[in-house]
Amino acid sequence: MEIFGYPLPMIMSQLLLGLVNGSFYAMLSLGLAVIFGLLNVINFSHGALYMMGAFLAWMGIEYAGLNYWVMLVLAPLLVGVFGVIIEKTMLRHLYKLDHLYGLLLTFGITLLVEGVFRSFYGVSGQPFQTPEALAGATDLGFMVLPNYRAWVVLASLTVCLSTWFVIEKTKLGAYLRAGTENPKLVEAFGVNVPLMVTLTYGFGVALAGFAGVLAAPIIQVQPLMGQNLIIVVFAVVVIGGMGSIMGSILTGLALGVIEGLTKVFYPEFSSTVVFLVMVVVLLLRPAGLFGKEK
Repeated sequence: MEIFGYPLPMIMSQLLLGLVNGSFYAMLSLGLAVIFGLLNVINFSHGALYMMGAFLAWMGIEYAGLNYWVMLVLAPLLVGVFGVIIEKTMLRHLYKLDHLYGLLLTFGITLLVEGVFRSFYGVSGQPFQTPEALAGATDLGFMVLPNYRAWVVLASLTVCLSTWFVIEKTKLGAYLRAGTENPKLVEAFGVNVPLMVTLTYGFGVALAGFAGVLAAPIIQVQPLMGQNLIIVVFAVVVIGGMGSIMGSILTGLALGVIEGLTKVFYPEFSSTVVFLVMVVVLLLRPAGLFGKEK
């Protein structure tokens, strides 16, 4: 069977690849949206922390003999702890200043983190084995679906939607949103706002670490793996609307699929289609698809 002259298995495989990439876009842009929407910080170090999550998972398996499932939990926690240290020692002093200061600081952290890993491991990739329980593929008839890629999509959607629910539909999320708009009022109710802000930043960067662990068996783990991805993720956040949680999730998934289909119908355009969409959206709706006009 063919669609527009292209075999259906080819289209479906690219659609799956786009959905997998979109899952990474969604999770990384979600972390950025949480940090910017609740803390008003543009976290340029997100790509480096994504790489750190992948490397910590590889190191835990390679040096400590731990398995993939342990590191899927432990690596994001360690990245989150690193984020907490950054927030308490550096970022906390920049909240009342212009966004540019936070951007420059996190860019410097990116260079530092990447430089440390490059000094130990160079720029060549480290192999990361797919966990045995998720090895192999399932024949769907019209295409063969790799089990690990299906797991990536499922895990990403579960984490993204759970995060959206907590922030938008629970009492804790209401405290988080209120704490960024009127911290004095929230503190009057006995809420430790500085601690809440610190944990929010830690959670946001832990999402990047989680995405890194998910990505590790698909791409080689290497110090520069987050560089190109973070540019696309920032475009996703801008298109969805800065600070919009659901906007980041839906836009990330949609742009991943669009990018995947573009590789079938017009491969030369696939690396720039996201940025073209960003230009069109900003011309028509400067606040983004799901952002609020000020």
